[in-house]
Amino acid sequence: MICVTPLTELEERLLRFRQRMNARHPKWEMAVVFSKMNLLYFCGCMPEGMLVLPREGEPVLWVRRSFERSREESAFKDIRPMNSYRDAAAAYPNLPGSVHLETEFVPLSMYQRFQKHFPFAEYHSMDYDLGMTKAVKSPWELAHMEEAGRRHQRVLEVRVPEILEEGMTEFELAGRLYGVMLEEGHMGVARFNMFDTEMVVGQLGFGESSLYPTSFNGPGGNYGQQPAMPGLGSRERRLKKGELVFVDMGLAVNGYHTDKTLVYQFGGRLPDEALRIHEQCVDIQHRIAAALQPGARPSDIYRSVMESLSPQFQENFMGYGARRVKFLGHAIGLAVDELPVLAEGFDEPLEARTVFAVEPKKGIKGVGMVGIENTFVVEEGGGRCLTGSHPGMMLVD
Repeated sequence: MICVTPLTELEERLLRFRQRMNARHPKWEMAVVFSKMNLLYFCGCMPEGMLVLPREGEPVLWVRRSFERSREESAFKDIRPMNSYRDAAAAYPNLPGSVHLETEFVPLSMYQRFQKHFPFAEYHSMDYDLGMTKAVKSPWELAHMEEAGRRHQRVLEVRVPEILEEGMTEFELAGRLYGVMLEEGHMGVARFNMFDTEMVVGQLGFGESSLYPTSFNGPGGNYGQQPAMPGLGSRERRLKKGELVFVDMGLAVNGYHTDKTLVYQFGGRLPDEALRIHEQCVDIQHRIAAALQPGARPSDIYRSVMESLSPQFQENFMGYGARRVKFLGHAIGLAVDELPVLAEGFDEPLEARTVFAVEPKKGIKGVGMVGIENTFVVEEGGGRCLTGSHPGMMLVD
């Protein structure tokens, strides 16, 4: 059954984007969207094609593959076929002088092919404006994220303890976990804006494997399999009693993600110091969640939390060794890593219905990565959690 994005949703998104562009770029003339995730956001489908959005007048979705599928899946008003950019260019005999593009996505070769038939004199970035437009979720979007959160909670709080076994490898856990995710309604993939990033299940590791450095921009890690596949977990690393199990994964329903991390004590308690540090991370999560209110600034939240932490606690906080990230959380929606970020430099006041994954974590030598992550909606009075209230450090016999 096709879940069609309502036309009212699509129209409201385009209106929000145009209003933002008018406010921040008063002289903007035309925007063109190529990435499939942003086409899904504005048009309700993910074709190979482009959305041409003039400042004035109706936008057009030009589709190379597949026009028939796009017409069936999308409520977008004006969908037209094209074999190449040449076909679409014929509809725009009087191009403006500049165009706004997704400069974080469009490779040079694609732009050169496009410019051959759309000879704009110059281009400008609209990545930040797209990100901040998508940040505020509609009730329709939130309904999908709430459903993802319910399923996510069940996967990590109920199903994972059932599949952990002494002697299993990290790779075996990843395989079983993926099957469980699909059974519980996950759409099958987690999407990222981060360049050239792929994620099948998430980041998971036993013990110090969860500290092993990766290229992924997050506090956790894992050994992975080999240089060609540094994810999913090791085929050799086996679970022992008394070890930490770290599971950080995204789950999506109809394109919309939640993000959640739980840490498990398998077959015995971890050292008391590790448990105390974990509890501090949970307390930090609660403080951040309470601050997620309309009008708050992400940079202020980040600064307030970091300045309250002792130098000793900050060591290996949000990572391990030299590999530490400089944020406490990130917005989430059609991608796991959306804007804004709970970090320095994000000074725009928050709006209601922005959704954040909050993830205070800390690496501990000889133990692994402790901490927590849950997904919260910005509301009056503080963030509302979508993924459950379990404090983590779940003891699994």
